[in-house]
Amino acid sequence: MPSITQSAAPCHIPADAAKEVLLGVDTHKDVHAAVVITMLGAALDGQSFPATAQGCRQLVAWARSFGVVRRASVECTGSYGAALARRRHGKTDAEAAARAVLSARATATAKTSDGPVEMLRLFKLAKGPAIKSRTQAINQLKSVLVCADSALREALASLTNPHLIKRCAALEVLDATGPATAARHTLRLPARRIQHLTEEIDDLNQRIAEAVKASTPGLLDVRGVGPDSAAALLIAAGDNPERLTSEASFAALCGTSPVEASSGKTQRRRLNRGGNRGGNRQANAALYRIVLSRLRWDDRTRNYLQRRLAEGKTRREIIRCPKRYIAREVYRLIATPSPAASRARAAAAT
Repeated sequence: MPSITQSAAPCHIPADAAKEVLLGVDTHKDVHAAVVITMLGAALDGQSFPATAQGCRQLVAWARSFGVVRRASVECTGSYGAALARRRHGKTDAEAAARAVLSARATATAKTSDGPVEMLRLFKLAKGPAIKSRTQAINQLKSVLVCADSALREALASLTNPHLIKRCAALEVLDATGPATAARHTLRLPARRIQHLTEEIDDLNQRIAEAVKASTPGLLDVRGVGPDSAAALLIAAGDNPERLTSEASFAALCGTSPVEASSGKTQRRRLNRGGNRGGNRQANAALYRIVLSRLRWDDRTRNYLQRRLAEGKTRREIIRCPKRYIAREVYRLIATPSPAASRARAAAAT
C-alpha cells in the first residue's frame, strides 16, 4: 500500500545538517497519519503509512529523512499505535501530537506490551468471552429443562449446577422421535459446551495466576487481591511500571485520585472520573473488589468503616479512601519489576 501525501511540497532537510525535528502520529486501524515539524513549530511534511510492520519502518525512515528525531508523540499507544510505540516511545491527530511535544505537554511514556503483563492482557481477553459464553449456555440448558417432559425434569430438578451439567452431558439420545428425544439432545449439547468452556476458563485462570507471579510475585499475597484483580492492576500499569513517576500517578491511572468537591458548609472530596482522565475502569473495579473483600474478612478495614460511619461519612465516601490506600500499597509492589519479570520481558522481546 503506497503512502498518501497529506501536504504538498515536502521540505526535506539535508542529512548532514543533523537538524532536530519532532514527529507526531495519529494512529488508526489501517493507516497511521504522521507529521514532522521543526523545533520552532514549522510543519515540514505529512504523510500516511499502512499500519503494518513494513509501514512502521517506512514511517520511521521517512521521519528521519528530515533530521534527527529526538522525540515523538504517538496517539493510542495501547491499541492501534502499540507496534509503532515499540519503535519510538512517546504518548499523547498527528500535527497536534507533535506540537504537544514541542510545548512540553506530551510528557508521558508509552505503556509497553512486551512482557508478562501483555500475556495477562491476552489471557484476560480470552477469558471474558469464555465466561460470557458459558453463562449463556447454562441459561440455555435451564430454559430447555423447564419445557422438558415431566419425568426427565423431575429426575434433574434437585441437582446442583455441576451435577446437572454432568448428567445432561451424559444423556443418551434415544432412537425414537418426538419432543422428549429432542429435549435430551438439546440438553446434552449445551452441557458439553459448558464442560469445554469450563476447561478453557480453568486453563486461563492458571495461566493468569502464573503470569501474575512472574510479573509481581508478592502481589497475590496482598490481602484481598486475587489473580483477576491483580491482572487488572498490572495491565493498567503495563510492562514498564517505572514510567509511573509516583504512587499518586498510579492512583490517578486507577481513577482513585481525590478532587475537591466542597460546597458551602459541606467539605468533601470525590474520586476523579472526569472525561477520558477518569482512570482505568477495570483497575478501579479491581480496587473496589479488594475493598469489599477486606470489609468482609479484614478486621482493620471493618473497624475503619465503623469509625468513619460514626463521623457522619457515607459508606460510598468511606470506600473511596481504602481504594486510595490499596493503590498506594499495590504501587510499591509493581513500581520496581522483579528480576524474574525483567528476564521474562527480555525473553518475550527477543
